[in-house]
Amino acid sequence: MNSKDLKIEQIYTGCLAQGAYYITSQGEAAIIDPLRETKPYIDRLEKDGATLKYIFETHFHADFVSGHLDLSKKTGAAIVYGPTAQPDFEAIIATDNQQFSIGDIRIKVLHTPGHTLESSCFLLLDETGSEVALFSGDTLFLGDVGRPDLAQKAASMTQEELAGMLYESIYNKVMPLPDSITVYPAHGAGSACGKNMMKETVDTLGNQKKMNYALNQPNKEAFVAAVTEGLLPPPGYFGMNVAMNKSGYDSFDKVLNQGMTPLNVSAFEAAAEATEALILDTRSNAEFALGFIPNAINIGLNGDFAPWVGAMVVDVKYPILLVADIGKEEEAVTRLSRVGFDHVLGHLEGGFAAWEQAGKEIDTINRITPEQFAQEVKIAEDLIIDVRKETEYEAEHIQDAYNKPLAFINDWISKIDDTQHFYMHCAGGYRSMIAASILHARGIRNFTEVGGGYNAIAKTDIPRTDFVCQTKTFQQ
Repeated sequence: MNSKDLKIEQIYTGCLAQGAYYITSQGEAAIIDPLRETKPYIDRLEKDGATLKYIFETHFHADFVSGHLDLSKKTGAAIVYGPTAQPDFEAIIATDNQQFSIGDIRIKVLHTPGHTLESSCFLLLDETGSEVALFSGDTLFLGDVGRPDLAQKAASMTQEELAGMLYESIYNKVMPLPDSITVYPAHGAGSACGKNMMKETVDTLGNQKKMNYALNQPNKEAFVAAVTEGLLPPPGYFGMNVAMNKSGYDSFDKVLNQGMTPLNVSAFEAAAEATEALILDTRSNAEFALGFIPNAINIGLNGDFAPWVGAMVVDVKYPILLVADIGKEEEAVTRLSRVGFDHVLGHLEGGFAAWEQAGKEIDTINRITPEQFAQEVKIAEDLIIDVRKETEYEAEHIQDAYNKPLAFINDWISKIDDTQHFYMHCAGGYRSMIAASILHARGIRNFTEVGGGYNAIAKTDIPRTDFVCQTKTFQQ
């Protein structure tokens, strides 16, 4: 790069598998796809003595709520979308190939519809006009491209039609770019916005042209078939996040202030009864198993917390009461806000210990070790439920176990025979405890959850296989 003072920083949030970008040149700055909380960006601007000029949004995000509105209000920076975007707030709707100056560099808008209709990539040109970096949003990932099924309803198009549009965008706008440019995608492995993403978060376009399956299809028909194959249903909260990004939302400061309201045991209990709020326990699955507030759902902060809340709770407007380790309350509220769950009524002051000390009712989960499981389970006789993803199960699983992914628990929970005992596990205990807490809250108690999950079970002598028996039925 010729611009000596050009700075590009990827701000990657692992639990969301999301990349935001901070760019500065000659005292001016741009931010691409910022997260909800604005302080990290404002701190960077102050440290660099830079003025935020533009906030670029690659599209109306579905998997998280962007911080574009709060950041614009606090800095005065203009919000920029690509062509066809129709936000309910003031923004610059760029034309295809329009350029924006930041210091001595320029950002060129490339309209690349397909993931959504307004989806755009942002091409960085240095002071000589050389193309040096592509901020590819959800159009091009490393190892994959954006799924073409999320915008079907809004676009009144089929996923195949959107995939065809994505093909034209990629092969006409992205593929002709130099192999040397750096690709900065909006997401990495673990995001539900794609299906085959790499764990790396930065790559050259040249390498992607070699190894990305979507960039190596012989024709449009093959591309459409490849990118639409094997798509899982999107999480239910996605549509609500799109609406918030398009229409607006409460300021993060207001959301955080409300969520940080401490509630003593009596106030917490009264709020739960008066509002029918979800009691969300964010402690580790090991702590939760030993004791929890009746009807609480466990989704631990030490995992993919926010996406799992979105997948399990779905309705972002649902009121929430938090139980968290002392000092972790702000982190929980912040991460919930990133996926649009703004209605946290407060948190239990003193954490779960305060509930215990008050002598309130406590429930537990019947959890055993993998060694205990190996000693007592009878393969082909006992019912075993594996809540991992289908791909994990197909790679290897306990002989005769059923695969019922956690993501679809609302579909299979009704098929549970509450008179027959069953064992349940995931890969490490995080997801199986989410499932256990949901089952427990719905009155299903006839199960034993295996701590440590399949990773630990595989170290025992329990029979394992990759063979899926198609003749067995779940409901016995």
